[in-house]
Amino acid sequence: MKASGKHTVVYTTFPDTRTARRIVNGLVARQLIACGSIFKIFSIYRWQGKIERSQEYGALIKTTRRKYRAVEKYIKEKHPYDVPEIICWDIAAGQADYLAWLSDAAG
Repeated sequence: MKASGKHTVVYTTFPDTRTARRIVNGLVARQLIACGSIFKIFSIYRWQGKIERSQEYGALIKTTRRKYRAVEKYIKEKHPYDVPEIICWDIAAGQADYLAWLSDAAG
């Protein structure tokens, strides 16, 4: 296990798998992220005074801390939601070989 601090996971949600794949693929193609894992979720949330329930797709996006702002900007520009969920967690530690790959793949 290696201490990190320079790596991060960004979480966001999408209305459908096509949008999720398009945006995550664009982030990888631009070397803003190393990879993204997309999965189906069911969300319950309050929006404009009403409780909403919907099938969505979540994505865990792995990148470096210095790329976060560019990742956030790209998601906001391409995302269909008025207020997309974009949350960032720093990676405190991880498997050394994986973190080295993450740094290399994210540029």
